[in-house]
Order: sequence, then C-alpha cells, then structure tokens
Amino acid sequence: MFKLFHGFQLVESYHELKKARRLSENKLPGRIVKLSIAILTALVLWLLPIEAFGIAGLTVIEQRLISIFVFATLMWVFEAVPAWTTSMMVVVLLLLSVSDSSFWFFVQGYAPEALGQSVKYKSILHCFADPIIMLFIGGFILAISATKSGLDLMLARTMLKPFGTQSRFVLLGFILVTAVFSMFLSNTATAAMMLTFLTPVLKALPADGKGKIGLALAIPVAANVGGMATPIGTPPNAIALKYLNDPEGLNLNLGFGEWMAFMLPFTLVVLFIAWLLLLKMFPFKQKTIHLNIEGEAKRDWRSVVVYITFAVTVLLWMTDKFTGVNSNVVAMIPVGIFCITGVITKRDLEEISWSVLWMVAGGFALGVALNETGLAQHLIESIPFNTWSPVAMIIGSGLICYMMANFISHTATAALLVPILAIAGMSARENLEVVGGVSTLLIGVAIGSSLAMVLPISTPPNALAHATGMIQQKDMERVGIIMGLIGLVLGYSMLIALGSAGLL
Repeated sequence: MFKLFHGFQLVESYHELKKARRLSENKLPGRIVKLSIAILTALVLWLLPIEAFGIAGLTVIEQRLISIFVFATLMWVFEAVPAWTTSMMVVVLLLLSVSDSSFWFFVQGYAPEALGQSVKYKSILHCFADPIIMLFIGGFILAISATKSGLDLMLARTMLKPFGTQSRFVLLGFILVTAVFSMFLSNTATAAMMLTFLTPVLKALPADGKGKIGLALAIPVAANVGGMATPIGTPPNAIALKYLNDPEGLNLNLGFGEWMAFMLPFTLVVLFIAWLLLLKMFPFKQKTIHLNIEGEAKRDWRSVVVYITFAVTVLLWMTDKFTGVNSNVVAMIPVGIFCITGVITKRDLEEISWSVLWMVAGGFALGVALNETGLAQHLIESIPFNTWSPVAMIIGSGLICYMMANFISHTATAALLVPILAIAGMSARENLEVVGGVSTLLIGVAIGSSLAMVLPISTPPNALAHATGMIQQKDMERVGIIMGLIGLVLGYSMLIALGSAGLL
C-alpha cells in the first residue's frame, strides 16, 4: 500500500533494513534460538499431563489452545519472523488442532468429555471477514484514493498554511496535521508522508540548533498519538472496539462518533502537551521557517468524486448513531463508489496492507478460540479476579500493555491482552464499576499501546524518524517516557471519570 504514498522510499528503506537485520549472518543464530525456545515451550505445554496446569475442568483441546497462545506470545515478543506470519501460523494451528475440522489423529482416542469443546472452523475463518476488518479496508481505500487524487497534498498545504512562519507555530502545525492524517491513514504512511514534507525544512535549519530535533520527533509523536482519536486510526483501537461491541460479550454498542467524542479531546490535550514539551526540550535557534510543499491536487471528475466521498464518509462515521448506519457498513461506501468509478483499480487493491489485516484477524481468531473452547471460563474460575483490587487491575494492565508495546508490535500487544482483559473484566464487572467498568480496561489497552514510543523499534513512525539521522535514541527515549507517563495518567483519569459518570 505504501508505494502510492509520498515518502514511500522511507518505508521501503525501513522494511529492507528490518529484513536485512533478520537475515544477517550474525543474527541467524539468535533467530534460531528464539524460534527453538518458542517451539519447544509450546511443545512442552502441549505434551504435559493436564493435571500439571492445576486448572479444574481443563480439556485436551483447551490444553492445546494454551500451547498455541504461548507460542503466539513468544513469537510476537521475539519477532524472529514478521508478526503477520505468526498470526497466519496461529490461524492454521487453530484450524488443524482445535477446530471441528481438525486432523483425525487429534480427535481419535479421546473420550468426548476429555477432548472438550472444539471451535467451529467457520468461526475462525470468519475472523478474516469480521466487520472491523471491513472498517480497515474502507480506511485503506480512502487513504489510497486520497493519495491518487492529490487530496493529501492539498489538505497538508491548506492545513499548514494558517500556522504561518514562526518556528513554534510551524511545529504545532506539523503536530496537528500529522495527527489529523493519522486518524484516517496508516500511522506509518502518515509519518513517511510528513517526513517527506519536512525534509527540506530540516536541511534549511541551523546545523547546531535543537529545533530540528523537535520537528523530527514531532512526526512520530503526533502519528502515534493522533491514531487514538478514531477507531480506524490504529489496529489496537479496532481490536478494543470489537470486544466492547461484541453482542455475546459486553455489547456496549459504542459507535465511531461516540469514540471520537471522548478520544478526540483527549488526543488534542496530549498533542498540546507534546508541543509544549518539544518546545521546552528542543528550542528553536531560527525563529522563522518557510514551508514549500510541492505538488498539486488533481481536478478531473474522478478526483471530485474522491473529495465528495471522503467528506461524506467521514461525516457518516462521526454521525453513525444519528443515521443508524453502522460505521463498518459506512466503510464499504467508498469501496463501492471508488471501484465502480475507476478511482480504485485492481492494482490499487493489491496495494492494500493485507499483512496488517491478517495480523488483526489472527488476534481475533485467538479470542474466538478462547471463548468457544471454554478455556476462557476455566481461566476465570481458576483465577480469582473478583478478589483483586479494581485499581490494581487497571494500573497493572496499563503498565503491562505500555511496557510490552514498546518492544513488540502495538497490534500484537492488543491482540494478546484485550481478549484476556475482556474475560477478566467480565468476571470482575461489579468491582470495576467504581473505576469506570470494563471499558476502562479495554480502551486503556488501546491508549497504552499508542503511547508506547520510547525506542526506534517501538513503532514504524519512530523508526522512520530515527532514520533521518536528526534524532539520537536518548532524545526519543526521554520524550517517549515523559509522553507515555503523562498520557497514561490523563487517559485513565478520563476513562475512570467518564465511566463513573455513566458516559462510557
């Protein structure tokens, strides 16, 4: 998908670097060790006597699921292979070993009560066509069409113009514009595009000035934070929303517009704090900056279709509760219009970031398996969540999520934690009411994931910005830690306040 975006060369270089690191000779032994640890640990859990787990009522299928879950966790943490390939492997393992279409040798020889409840293979495969996946596809299609029509250039130029030429306001402009784009585009594509616009500016600033460091850091910070404002801004948001709206689970019926109603103000506050922090830590030596974003928006009839459809789609997303049209359904409107009018071609469909969609679907499949096998219920019964302090659950889950997401994919972190926290939250629902309910737990994961930006490896936007050579890792660490702590405190305070007041 990134081939269409300004700054694609930055994304291409980033992925080539990651691939080279994985395949380099000096990394190969470590990679083999990581793979071996993940596989051997999973095999040990698969073959252990069921009694060793100490979980009452545990079945053979549930034991296999524990093994697969731990395998997925280790593979996502180690990153011995790309995260999306782990998701695909997890789906295959689930289908072949715990579904109602498993290999015969995984079924024969067991009494039905010992084998346990299998997962419907259709339920696993349905994860690839989950409504949230459709929501993401609609977002990707909008992003591709915006780039093809030049809408992104026009918006960037128009939105940055009001901020003038004073350095501190130019910095604010880049923060806000990057954040707005990341609400509807991939964070990676947004960072690549904005860094491309920023490159000539960075070269024009004094070599010994700190301001260019602040500008370069503003892009990943704004891309990571801005994605929190909408359900399609980043995969963890969509994963949390799926479990919040699950008809067989929490069934909160939280809409696109409702999400934005509380997350957009929170996002703006965090961005304003980021602006003040960057100005304080990296003051400008040059007081004025002149921007020059080259390129023009197209003016043919297809581009007009893009402009109108983009505006209508965003409006319908924000008013889904008033129109009665679900945000997942709204996402299909641009897909239908752009395909029938020729704005999106077969080649464009091939450019959709399918690896992201497969990564999310793999996480959904794990959640489906946890529920349908009955493992979720047995975990609830074996772990006394009701005896835990609500504050301990909230703070503990937030810190675990934040720490994990700094080292592994944000999507993988959410895919692992959200299903577990949904189960834990349902079992301790009454206790959690005093701190905002289960929604505090799940939305907290989305917030914690997006705020994890301490290292260059924490997120692709961080890596892209670090590759400019303007940022030292220590600067990224300082800003990332401060923004993470401030964001977590503000985020959980907001969720607890809204939940306690019955507004969430």
